[in-house]
Amino acid sequence: MTTTSEQPDSGTDTPQREPWSAAAVKLLQGVVYHDDAGDVWNTILANQSPLRDHFGKLGVTLVVDEEDGMCWLNQPEPDELPGDFQSMPRLFRTATLGFEATLLCVLLRDELRRSEEEDFHNERCVVRQSDLLETWQLFFPQDSDAVRANRNLGTLLGRLEKLKFVRRFEKEPPTWEVRRILRARLPLEKLQSIRDALQEELERRRSK
Repeated sequence: MTTTSEQPDSGTDTPQREPWSAAAVKLLQGVVYHDDAGDVWNTILANQSPLRDHFGKLGVTLVVDEEDGMCWLNQPEPDELPGDFQSMPRLFRTATLGFEATLLCVLLRDELRRSEEEDFHNERCVVRQSDLLETWQLFFPQDSDAVRANRNLGTLLGRLEKLKFVRRFEKEPPTWEVRRILRARLPLEKLQSIRDALQEELERRRSK
């Protein structure tokens, strides 16, 4: 009886990873910033061509904004594709933020615009939660409980932090950095239609 040290093929061989494989996974998880932990940002910059080819096969575009130090993946809507281009299943699930979170995004987008126009020497747009609360309460005058309103605002900011729209800057007093991905997610050409929809919803709620 003979023996052999060779193992049968289990069919579970893992394809060799690319130097940019970990960076590709990070991009699939969301926006990547230049100041994120690790070397992901530099890896993406050094491997833009293979990453674009890789994601292009999935119908997804790699967007790199070196000036603002961020990159993300974008999947065109079906009506944005050429007529002879085969549509692909949606890779990214569209998250429904809800009325309050969308309203907060618009307020933060205004803060970002104001910072870029009036405080352009500062690379970061940092806002105090207390200042946000003052503006926030103008939209909900019927809620006179400032403590509860501030708690709800903090919860919403926490949700947006998970989406990398904001980042906690200091705990005390609570301050938040508005991330520049909001400029891409809420471009000026779409902002007015979002404002109009929010205004309609506010009027509907106030008329109850």
